[in-house]
Amino acid sequence: MARPPARNTVDDAVVLAGVTSHAAALDRALASLEIRADHARRSALEAGERLTVPPGEATLLFVRAGEITGDIGENLGCSIDAGSGEAATLRGRRTLLAGDALVSLGCQHLALTSQSGAEVTVICVRVARTLLSGALPGVVFVNDFTRAEPAAAALAAHLGQSPRPGDTTICHIMVRTVVLAAIRAWAFADANAAWPPRSEDPFLDRAAAAIVADPGHTWTTDELAGLAAMSRSVFAERFREAFGRSPGGYVTDARVHRAKELLEAGESVSEVSRTLGYASDEGFRRAFRRVTGVAPSRWRASAGPVPIAHG
Repeated sequence: MARPPARNTVDDAVVLAGVTSHAAALDRALASLEIRADHARRSALEAGERLTVPPGEATLLFVRAGEITGDIGENLGCSIDAGSGEAATLRGRRTLLAGDALVSLGCQHLALTSQSGAEVTVICVRVARTLLSGALPGVVFVNDFTRAEPAAAALAAHLGQSPRPGDTTICHIMVRTVVLAAIRAWAFADANAAWPPRSEDPFLDRAAAAIVADPGHTWTTDELAGLAAMSRSVFAERFREAFGRSPGGYVTDARVHRAKELLEAGESVSEVSRTLGYASDEGFRRAFRRVTGVAPSRWRASAGPVPIAHG
């Protein structure tokens, strides 16, 4: 039997990282992500009971009833609001209610606790390490997964029940469907997240707007604190609380956002690096790849129309 043609996971990673509005490209990207079910279980947590997800084990968790709070530590996760279609990065603790879902790629240990009791479905999966999986956040929270993906949520609710003949094959298909549906919710919301992010504090927004207006400037915390009419320590603390990142992290985000526009307009990597104030092209490449998951040269090459494959 002839082997199917290899998929271009590099291009698909670029697509998922920034141009997911193209339906055909998203289909190719999701198809390239290899997911296999390991095992699924249904758990009933008492009030105060803890559920742990060890590192190295990719997991999908679906809350059928009650609530559960996840501690995602220092690594960034991504929260999707299915109602508004907005995505935001976050740190620390996050509460999931009935109908919410969580996908962890196993990059870190997760500690989950229910304050009042919960019924959850925990699905352990094996995800092949591809360039596409590298473009995903370590943890994805999907608020109101039941509303965003009702068919997939219904499958998730029934996984982990008493096994029946043929369940191994059927469970594999169901798990793949549920995980890909959660990633699809992330992909669409992340692609359409509003930029620049805003807070409810006009003084912080003044500093943020200055960064966005001139991302190539060598911004210091003291300079930004002056624009916000705050002390350095107060500004740094309030900025992180409002935007979920440090002032330096916001500068990097603003530079990468502008870099995407310049690269898509045809400017070279070196030109963009100089425009945005990087000391070296290599420093720019590292920062860009750390945020987007792909190299700036690859992003530039993907700026044209994405071809639709005809089989």
